[in-house]
Amino acid sequence: MTQPPPIPPTGGPSGAPPPIPRAAAPVPAPPSTPNAADRAQRQVTEQTRTYPCGNCGAPLAFVPERQCLGCSSCGTSYPIELDQSARIVKHDLQSTMNQLAQRAPLGLASIGGNEHVVTCQACGGKTIFNGSLTATRCPYCATPIQRDDVQDAPERLALDAVLPLQVGEPQARDSIEKWINSRWFAPTEFKKYRTLGSFTSVYMSYYTYDVEATTGYSGQRGDNYTVVVGSGDNQHTETRIAWRSVSGVVHNSIRDLPELANTGMDEPRVRELEPWPIQAAVPYTPEFVAGHLSRTYDRDPGDVFDRDARPRVDAQVESTIRYDIGGDHQRISRKQTSFDMLQFMYLLLPMWLLTVNFDGKPFQVVVNGLTGEVQGQRPWSKVKIAAAVIAGLILIGVIVFLYQRMR
Repeated sequence: MTQPPPIPPTGGPSGAPPPIPRAAAPVPAPPSTPNAADRAQRQVTEQTRTYPCGNCGAPLAFVPERQCLGCSSCGTSYPIELDQSARIVKHDLQSTMNQLAQRAPLGLASIGGNEHVVTCQACGGKTIFNGSLTATRCPYCATPIQRDDVQDAPERLALDAVLPLQVGEPQARDSIEKWINSRWFAPTEFKKYRTLGSFTSVYMSYYTYDVEATTGYSGQRGDNYTVVVGSGDNQHTETRIAWRSVSGVVHNSIRDLPELANTGMDEPRVRELEPWPIQAAVPYTPEFVAGHLSRTYDRDPGDVFDRDARPRVDAQVESTIRYDIGGDHQRISRKQTSFDMLQFMYLLLPMWLLTVNFDGKPFQVVVNGLTGEVQGQRPWSKVKIAAAVIAGLILIGVIVFLYQRMR
């Protein structure tokens, strides 16, 4: 059986990540390409990590278009070299939850309360980490800062993997522009999101689950048949159902079922970003997060499975049972599921997040950081809707008038 993972980050109260300055356009890399891992600098007193450029000292950030650390000042690139011997390990859910209970008996451990302040080692300014935020930029000099105290905390789960961001800011903004411009009944003011809201890249915490389930069931199978009833003018055909008792055992094998581990998000919209290419995930290394926001988990894998993943597993099990019963109709009177295997993996998935406060309410629009797909919510313009209704009524009135004149 796979051993539980070591335990690092903690989730405080959630909230949408704060904005970061717009990233500069990538600059072509010069021939020299030192390794990205060599650029990490750890500040022991602050328990943070930064990435200064070895050529000019400016802060480095992960460039999605080139999949490397890049300096927007001098153009130097630093490739991210993965350990080819590293493997992504999946963990048994129950034994991991038992270990978490022993190390954090009071439940999900805190990462320092609602607010954690660190001193930027580049400019001396104060940077605030709110809630489950673990990577951000200094608001004064834009230096990317990562919290090592979260990743190294013994009562927290260690990250297993990451899907590196592939959609850069220009592509993300283009996707957002097209999405917003296609919302015909959104208020005109909402389309001025550049001045009303924040738009930023962020890595969200996810768990993926692997499940082997065996389910015994009993129920009824219904088959349609027709009979002729009545006589004379009242004779007609009726469809009836013949029911018979059935029972059986079905097996379900589910792999890489993704579930969001953060709170404060529009979960139905975020789920619509699926499917995620989980098979393309790589072992976690902090260089992929440099220059982008990142959040540790707010909910543990046991809670997320019970609340979010288990209903989806049950739905697949029920679908399998109905297929196994066959016929035209199915009734399930009993089902008992046991898990032959229940494993999970903790990873980061990339998004671009637009949060707009309009008319006193927050609206979230999310962009899949791998495909550019956009999902979100937007307000409705009462003025535009009323105008459309009036225009429709006028059009109907004109059509009726012309029809009557033609008659």
